[in-house]
Amino acid sequence: MTARSESPGRLARFFAERQDTRLAALLFIVLLAANIWLNPARFMPHNWGSVLGLAAPLLLASLAITIPFLAGRGSIDVSVGPLLGLINVIIVKGLIMTADVTSPLVIVPAALLIGLASGVLNGFLAAILRIQPIVATLATYLIYAGLALAILPSPSGSAPAWLTALAGPWSILPIGLAALVWLFVKRLPYYDLLMATGSDDRAAFTAGVNVPGVRFAAYLLAGFFAGLAALSLTALIGSGDPNIGPGYTLIAIAAVALGGVSLAGGVGGMTAAFLGAADIFLLQSMLTAFNVSTFVLQMAYGAVLVLAVCLNSEKLKRHFKARAAPR
Repeated sequence: MTARSESPGRLARFFAERQDTRLAALLFIVLLAANIWLNPARFMPHNWGSVLGLAAPLLLASLAITIPFLAGRGSIDVSVGPLLGLINVIIVKGLIMTADVTSPLVIVPAALLIGLASGVLNGFLAAILRIQPIVATLATYLIYAGLALAILPSPSGSAPAWLTALAGPWSILPIGLAALVWLFVKRLPYYDLLMATGSDDRAAFTAGVNVPGVRFAAYLLAGFFAGLAALSLTALIGSGDPNIGPGYTLIAIAAVALGGVSLAGGVGGMTAAFLGAADIFLLQSMLTAFNVSTFVLQMAYGAVLVLAVCLNSEKLKRHFKARAAPR
């Protein structure tokens, strides 16, 4: 009796405490039920590893997109998608095909270090030099996309067995590592500084917070999570492909907006990013079951982005609260 009463209570507390992710959580339940009904075999327990492997690149890319958003004042990293593609081709072409290196002790640190290097570059441009983040990261977007094509003009190569296993039974490893890192970050004083900067950077600066340093660190974290996403992407496609990465940028932005991450900063986190990405993945899976073309999928992503931004608009929320208030 007690256990039964506590379960609904916990669920109610979740929706009460996480108002910004309420829509994404409800949509997740609906889309998951629809997908199980349409394709029950795919979502059987023995296939959960493969399903998570399919969703992992988007989950991790969404987390990478989220961190700069939290820093506020237009902080954004649109280079995440091409960075995934660049790391993918460096791993496959540079390490595996050219240097004949297949050890995880080399490949995993290399992917993470390239991601961190990108974070240093984007953070320097956007946070230290104070170039508009959209302009700075659009520049690196174009650089990464061009470098990937220069290194590997067309899809080729193959990933080692241990890496492709990250798209199957061991897909939980990169997701779990990302979750552990984020939970560790939340225990640090930096997390409070990040959210304070995103909520009101002027007040944070007045209080003595090193605002440029906080934003620089946000881009570093974004680069780290992008490195994990690139490993999951390489595991998923099992080869090098310079063209597949850029598509993740806009889908990840749509996912974090749907998850309830405020594009103005200071609201959101890993739960919101993962919920929004899971919703996008389940929506994609459901539409694919109906043999919907990729053009319609792109339209669906755009509609989701517009809907999410509108529903998370503070002005719209105040309007609905005013309409719902007793007269």
